[in-house]
Amino acid sequence: MVTLETERLLLRMFREEDFDDYAAIFSDPEVTRYLGDGKPLSRFAAWRSLAVMLGHWQLRGYGMWAVEECQSGILVGRIGFFYPEGWPGFEIGWVLKPAYWGLGYATEGAKAALNYGFSELGQEHVISLIYPDNIRSIQVAKRLGEKLEGKTTVFGREALIYGINREAWDIT
Repeated sequence: MVTLETERLLLRMFREEDFDDYAAIFSDPEVTRYLGDGKPLSRFAAWRSLAVMLGHWQLRGYGMWAVEECQSGILVGRIGFFYPEGWPGFEIGWVLKPAYWGLGYATEGAKAALNYGFSELGQEHVISLIYPDNIRSIQVAKRLGEKLEGKTTVFGREALIYGINREAWDIT
């Protein structure tokens, strides 16, 4: 299993002991309003979500990492790749606890993940699907060098498609 480290973050595999923190993150309406159907997850639904994240690694060889703050050891969210059957493209995504918003963690972790996606996974193009009112994520996408490429529908909601190709990433 792959681990990535940045100046402030450890991107590692999820562990069973992460579940309580994971469930707390995804039960927060402020977090989930920009994810999926916009509704907070029950503990059971959070368990299924975590199982999907782990299964994605098994099936695809890549996925979402648990994001741990190096200094405190606290699980602050998830960052990584998502490309289930029928998805519009190879996606990078990020979800952090609200207490860690605005600290640059999403950008820092996503940069490490993008480096891995382009250099180790050989991806040519990576997208981020972002609901139009999720201004913070749009700002992260732009800091990563992603450009607006179009729109799609996911979970019955309109989503913007931001994307970047390997050549553009090599310049950033």
